Amino acid sequence: MDDDRALSVTEAMTRAKGALETVRVRVVGEVSEFNDKPGYKAAYFTICDGSAAMPCMMWRDAYAASGISLTCGMLVELTGQFSAYVPKGRMQFTVRRLELAGEGRLRLQVAELARRLEAEGLMSEARKRPLPRYPERIAVVTSPRGKAVHDVLRTLRRRYPLAEVLLAGVQVEGEGAEEAIIEGLTVASAAGPDVIVLVRGGGSYEDLMPFSTETVARAIASCPAPVVTGIGHEPDTSIADMVADVRASTPTAAAEAVAPDLVDVAAMLSRDRRSLARALEHRVARDAHRVARVAQRPAFSDPHALLGTAAQALDLAGMRLGRAIPERLARDSQRVEYVRQRLLTAGPRMVERAASRPSLLAARLEDLSPLAILARGWSATFAKDGRTVIRSVRQVRAGDELGVRVSDGVIRCDVVGVEDGEEHERT
Repeated sequence: MDDDRALSVTEAMTRAKGALETVRVRVVGEVSEFNDKPGYKAAYFTICDGSAAMPCMMWRDAYAASGISLTCGMLVELTGQFSAYVPKGRMQFTVRRLELAGEGRLRLQVAELARRLEAEGLMSEARKRPLPRYPERIAVVTSPRGKAVHDVLRTLRRRYPLAEVLLAGVQVEGEGAEEAIIEGLTVASAAGPDVIVLVRGGGSYEDLMPFSTETVARAIASCPAPVVTGIGHEPDTSIADMVADVRASTPTAAAEAVAPDLVDVAAMLSRDRRSLARALEHRVARDAHRVARVAQRPAFSDPHALLGTAAQALDLAGMRLGRAIPERLARDSQRVEYVRQRLLTAGPRMVERAASRPSLLAARLEDLSPLAILARGWSATFAKDGRTVIRSVRQVRAGDELGVRVSDGVIRCDVVGVEDGEEHERT
């Protein structure tokens, strides 16, 4: 190639593009512009560091595979090489790998943990417990040297000095803070408080990370008493805030959430006292009116008004009883006399009937007696044994000895022949 020959613009840009693509680097910067319109084959954005800006391009499939949705202000770490867009003569950085950097990476991890704990139900409103209205013991878990502990104690002393405050001083940031917070919650729970306050002052997102760990979240969920968090300031939301029973924006707000204002309590008691006094006055007045009305009843002023009717009824019953007994005795005497007369009249007739009855029965027996029948000329025929009655010609044969019973004895005879009824009628 002749180095003295002038290059065309295309040739010059192509040489520059080839040279730039040999430079592969990792870059950290903040996203300042982002363009991801539907239909584009690549995502276009710009990162900067306050002194310089660098246009970037990432192919659509690689951007989708990263799992990150870029937004302005996000801190990212890019891996790729420089290149040039020849038609426009513009340099750009072709991104091969995209990762969140610094706080952005932490936020992604916290978001993933939050989704997992929410799926388990640790952030469900149904699991969260109501705060006691008037707690007697309040446990505070925080740094003993930070501003937050003074804010909480000052607020509790001002609003509700009646409560006993238990302080568990723990490390709230840096290495070992996570374990210290868990131990503080355990010690506070063992003291048997009505409510636990977990607080710390503001700080960077990295400083608040001990409150966004899974172990701290589970320790909060397992506390026997309700937990109120006041971590950082209003924009900051940690995993501990999401799992806690109540989340306050600041440590002071957390103290206000667990303790009623003594002024409000006094005002409420005053209102209740006035309401009770009015209710008692109304009750006393109503009962006094009822007593006065009862006292005006005749039963309490004239004893005869209460017992007069009963006394008259008793007199009337006595008079009726005095008349009824003699009348009943007289009727009973008449009935006894009537029955006596009937017995005197009916007795002889009953005796006569009883005396004549044996004669009538004897006559009937006589009429029914077999002897009486024999006396009228009838006879009975018996076999030789004297017991078997001969009722049919089929019971005897010629030559049999029979006994014929008549009224005055028995005739012994022999059978010379037998004729049945039909043969006898024909003859």
